[in-house]
Formats: sequence, C-alpha cells, structure tokens
Amino acid sequence: MNSAFQSFIVATLAISSARAEDGVTFFEAKVLPVLQQRCYECHSHENKIKGGLALDLKNGWQTGGDHGPAVVPGDVVKSHLVEAVRYTNPDMEMPPKGKLATNEIEVLEKWVAMGAPDPRVSQIAAKEAKTVDIEAGKKFWAFQPVRDSKPPAVKNTAWPLNEVDRFILAKQEAAGLSPAPDADPHTWLRRVSLALTGLPPTPEEISAFMSDLSDESDKSDAYARVVDRLLNSSAFGERWARHWLDLTGYADQIGTSNSVFAEHAWRYRDYVISAFNNDKPFDQFVREQVAGDLLPASSPEKRAENIIATGFLVLGDVEIVAVDKLKMEHDLVDQQVSKIGTAFLGMTLGCVRCHDHKFDPIAQTDYYAMAGMFRSTSSTYKTDNGVWSSVHKRELPETTEQKSQREKAVAAHEARIKALEAEIAAKTAEKADTKGMKAEMEHAKFFAPTVAKAFAVHDVERPADMCVTIRGNPRALGDVVKRGALRVASWAEFPAIPADQSGRAQLADWLADPRNPLTARVTVNRIWQKLFGEGIVRTVDYFGTRGEKPTHPELLDHLAAQFMKNGWSQKRLIRELVLSRTYRQSSSADATDGNRLLTRMNRPRLDAEAIRDAMLAISNKLVPSGGGTALPLEFPENVQSINPGAVNPPAFKFSKMRPVQEFERTIYQPVIRTAAQPGSAKLRDVFDFTQPAQIAGQRAETAVPTQALFLINSDLVRARATDIAKLVTQAEPNPGARLESLWLRILSRPITSAERDDATHFLDSLPTDKAWIELSHALLASNEFLLRL
Repeated sequence: MNSAFQSFIVATLAISSARAEDGVTFFEAKVLPVLQQRCYECHSHENKIKGGLALDLKNGWQTGGDHGPAVVPGDVVKSHLVEAVRYTNPDMEMPPKGKLATNEIEVLEKWVAMGAPDPRVSQIAAKEAKTVDIEAGKKFWAFQPVRDSKPPAVKNTAWPLNEVDRFILAKQEAAGLSPAPDADPHTWLRRVSLALTGLPPTPEEISAFMSDLSDESDKSDAYARVVDRLLNSSAFGERWARHWLDLTGYADQIGTSNSVFAEHAWRYRDYVISAFNNDKPFDQFVREQVAGDLLPASSPEKRAENIIATGFLVLGDVEIVAVDKLKMEHDLVDQQVSKIGTAFLGMTLGCVRCHDHKFDPIAQTDYYAMAGMFRSTSSTYKTDNGVWSSVHKRELPETTEQKSQREKAVAAHEARIKALEAEIAAKTAEKADTKGMKAEMEHAKFFAPTVAKAFAVHDVERPADMCVTIRGNPRALGDVVKRGALRVASWAEFPAIPADQSGRAQLADWLADPRNPLTARVTVNRIWQKLFGEGIVRTVDYFGTRGEKPTHPELLDHLAAQFMKNGWSQKRLIRELVLSRTYRQSSSADATDGNRLLTRMNRPRLDAEAIRDAMLAISNKLVPSGGGTALPLEFPENVQSINPGAVNPPAFKFSKMRPVQEFERTIYQPVIRTAAQPGSAKLRDVFDFTQPAQIAGQRAETAVPTQALFLINSDLVRARATDIAKLVTQAEPNPGARLESLWLRILSRPITSAERDDATHFLDSLPTDKAWIELSHALLASNEFLLRL
C-alpha cells in the first residue's frame, strides 16, 4: 500500500470518526430532549410502551412496535417515526394530543437522515440483563436436577407396603396425623378397575377377587393379580390414551373452520392407544411425537408408526382458512411451542411469544429458540382453493403384503367404477334419471383405495433460525435467535443442529434426557393425579413460580428418578402406586387442609367417558373395537362437496353413524370441534369433556343442575337402565337375588340390609317391569355410581 493511499484512508477514518462524534453530540443535545419531553410519556419502560414501541432504548426504535421498526436509518420517507410526527397519515399521528413544533420535527428528520446515531448501547445491555436472570432462575425447585431421595424412617413400620407409603406416612406423622383405615375390598376393586381401565369390575371379576382373598394367606398377592390383569387388558390403553389426547387438542376435524374432516386423525389416536398398551417407554414416546419422521426405523411398520406419531404436532385446533398465510403459519408454530411446553415441561410458553415471561425465568429469546425449529418444519400447505390450506398428509411405507392387498382393492374398485359408468350410460340412453347414480359415482371416486396416509410433518428444504416477532407480528421482525431450548432447564450448551435439519430431533433428545429437570417430574405428577385425584403438584400443567409447590417434593423426585431408572415404564410406575397402602385407604374419613397430606383417599367423579363406558359395560352392551376411523364417511349423506372440482375441500356433515358405534367405547367416538358431540357421546358435553380447541392435563370437575337433569331425563341413561333391568330379571327369578345382582352390577358391592328394605318397599309400589327399570335408573344416577370412592 503506497503512502498516498494510506494517508487517504487515515483521513477518511478521521472524518468518519468526527462525523460519528458529531452525530452522538447532536443526538444527546437535540434529539434526546425531544424524545424525553414529547414521547416518553407513552413510549418508555418507565411509563408505558403503547403499541409495543419503546423510545428510551436504541433497540426500542430498531425493533419498533406493531408497525415494525420505527426508524430506518438514513431514510426519512420510510421511517414511521417521521411519518407520525409529520401528521401525514391520519391513522398514525403522534403525539396524539398535538403536533410537534416545526423545529422539533426538523430535528428528528435531520437525525434520521444522518443515520440515526444513538449511543444508548450500554443501557440496552444493562436493561436486558435485568429482565431474565437464568442462573438465579435455576435455583427454583422445578429447575433443580432430579435427586433420588431415600424413603424416610417412620414410626408405624407395620403400615407401609412400599416406599411410596413411607414418604406419605412420614409427612403425616410429622404433622401429628395418621392414615385412614383400608377401604373394603369391594371399594378398592371398583376404584382400581375404573382408574386403570375406565370400566367397573364385572360380577365374575368381583367373585374371583373375593375368592382369591379368602384363599390367600398373603392378601397382597390377590391385589397384585388384579392390577396385573388390568394393566395387561386392552382396556388399559383405551383408558389412558384418552388422558394423553386431552393434551393434544385431538379431534376428527381440522381446526374449527367449515367442518373440514380430519380423515386420518384416527391413526394417531390408535398409535397412542397402542403405545400405552405396549408400555412404550415414555422417553421414546416423546421422541416419536416431536421428531418421529427424523428417527431411524428398522422396518416399514416402524417407519409408518414414527410418521403417525408426529400427528401430535398438527392435530390441534389448526386454522386452515386465512388470508394472511404468514400469520397463520406463525400461529401454528405458537401452538406447537405451547403444546410442547404444557405437555412435556409443565410450562406456559404462549405468552413468551410477545415478551419475556412475567413470572418465570424464560426469555422471549428462549421461545424463538424453540419456535425456530417448528418454523423450519412444514405442517401445512396452501391449496388451490382460494384462502384454504390443508394439513400435510404423508403416505405411509408399505410392507409387501400391504401393497398386494391395496393392488387387489384398486382392481376391484376400478371394476366397480366401470360398472357404474356403463349403468349411467345405459340410463342416459333411456333418458332415465341419473342424479342419484352420479352422486354414487363421485362418492366412489372419492374413496378410491390409495396408499395409507397420516397427518404428519417434515422438515423444510432450508431450515433456518427465526427472528423475534414484535408483539407477535410476523411482519415486524427483531433479532435472529439461534435455535435451542429453555436455558433455565438446560444443563449444557444445546447441541449443534446440522444445516439441513430443523432441530426437532435435538429438541426431542433434550426433552427425553434424564438430566432434564421437568419432563419426568411433570409426567410422574400427571400419573399421580389420575390415580389419586390431585397431583403432588396440584397445578399439573404449570410447574412455574406462580404454580403450587409439591406437597411431597422428595416423593416426587424419588418417583421421577425411579421412573427413568426403570426404563420410563408407565405401567411399572402405575403398578407401584395402586399397590401402595396409600392408594388402599378409605375415602370416607375426614381430612384437614384439603387432604394435602393424603390422610384418606380422594373421591373424584367419573369423567364423561367412564360414565358412558361403565353404563354400556354393566348393561352388557359394550362392543369391543379394533380402532379405525371414527367418521363414517362411507355414507354419502355425511360428506359435502365431494366433487374434486368443488371450490372448498370436502366437509363433514355427520348425518349418520354406524349402528355399532353407539356401543363402542367413547374414545372411538368422533370428536367434533364445531358442534355438540354426536350420538350418545353427547354426554361428553355435559360432564366436563376437555374441549378439543384446548389442551388440559386435568379436567374441570363441576357439579351443576344440568348434569342431574341429564341423568334423569336422558334417553341414553334410560336405555341402559332398561337393559340392566332385563338382565337381572331374566337371570334371577327371586327378587332378593335380583337385588343382590343389581347392586353388584351397578355399584360393585353387596346390597346392605337397609337398602334391601327400601328397595323392596319401592318395588312393591310400582308394576314389576317398570319398577326394576326405575330402580336401575336411580342407581345409575346416584352419587355412588358417579364417584370413584
């Protein structure tokens, strides 16, 4: 480099430096006073931040408010701040109380034209540092590593049956309390049967258990055999899968727009049922649902299973009719991040889309670190029909046998179409009416055999980090955030994400890592709540600072540690809990402090599914199901707009059900987002079913007059009462034996002498046939039937 050029460079840098200093001086002397006196009242951290715009920090005007960056350095025309103070846009006049003086406007214009110099960088760092203190946040109990505490010593050593009991009893003894007596065997059997399968025990199962108890010197073996039988029944998965579906927003419709059916949703439902019945390790369950499409598979069946599992991410209330596709996509990402936060972490993450969490040590950048993974995931696509979109459907891998079966079905279908075409042509030649046949043709074409599909996701072609969106506005972008996970729950730097991957596989590993302080704790707590009625942490979906603290923190950590140590087996954990002495307690004793120390068993009401399924079971009307679609689309009257050339996608009308559906378990009934639940499943709307547009780990439990009126007046309950009355009267000629059978069938226990006297008096007051129906109906509407005692 020659000396002349060097001199030129030095001179240029000196001029630039002088200009920068002049700019800073101008800002501090001229611009800052205008901002302080005329703008800070509504746009500063000390007062208000209207419209999301803060002008007391440099990054405030850089990121801007609802309209995006407030200043474009060097461009007066494109800077919203100048536009607002000039009063040239009626929708954006600032300050609203009166226009700035001409010289003040000129100051702001000159500042923007010179590149908007602003030295307040150090203030930014200081204020950002104060917002979320990650290291301090890690001291909160939920973010501490899981530690396996040893069961404490107890005074009453004869009471505990396992380690769970020692934790519970130690707390009771420290408070000067003692546990309730054991529930009688009939009560325990009904309790555990309903909890594990959602069905009451049959009279034969009651008899077998009582006989087993009388034959065994060690009664615990009889209890254990019951639990093992229930855990190994297909009814277990049908019951516990429904608990998980409450956390997914599952329904047989895509979103709430125009009743568009989700014809493949049932595959995810059946996947969940199978996962529980096969005791799929929960860490694997997590990985498959978050990133199943990215996992290796040893066979076509396993590959298909992994793809189906990702339905977790897209089977919520997905909006598919929107003009603003960019906002729609960001809203879906928000739903996916929020679902991950609630289901696996027990954290509320939706609010962090727009700002740092107000209570928990979760920064807005943490949200976008996760959101970037789902923004790099393709979940929906725009269709050719106007503003419509659709959820991605993926073809599932086929085995050789499946492919052969499909090819046979295609040949048969093509033959049927040709026959219909020939028949229509003949009718047309005869000038006969063909509206009906053409509709049948369209319906047949719509249901042509194809490769099996599932709602699923896949990575986009060019995964990338995501920008912060200002107040959730996808067109008002802030800084780019590197993809990762919640820092407060992390134990090390998040692993590097390959350039061609979304990061979901790494996120799945992070969620399922034994070092994660939340996943095992949250899961164990959910299982405890389903069995005992309340969680060890009563706010089961929220482990944050405003949630409830665990009543037994050492027990929670012990269970979480053992859960992971034992291969994340949910069945093994459930077995230990229901075979505890704590679970065997009576629910009739008094308890103080909301029974937080579990000095008796809680008395939760049966949920909607258990009420309906139990009525079907005890009336011998319950029909087993192998799964499959809940939507009877094979009936043409159920499908609108089946013409492929129609403007809108096919919509589901639900005019007709398969007759057998009225007698299948409720989990196999269609779940509708936009209207009342169909058929006998309408009971769900009365008894606190989690609405499919929401997710919740614990359902509300209301007691309102409409529930009593439903039980008294419902055709569903009356039909089951009639069926039960027929069963007992036909099977037992003796009225006394009939009463014994009726009580055993409905309430799972023998009738008492007082009840026998009352029932006999009631039966004598009515005609025989009607009396038994009325008595059966009364028992089905009783508190004892509706509660899990």
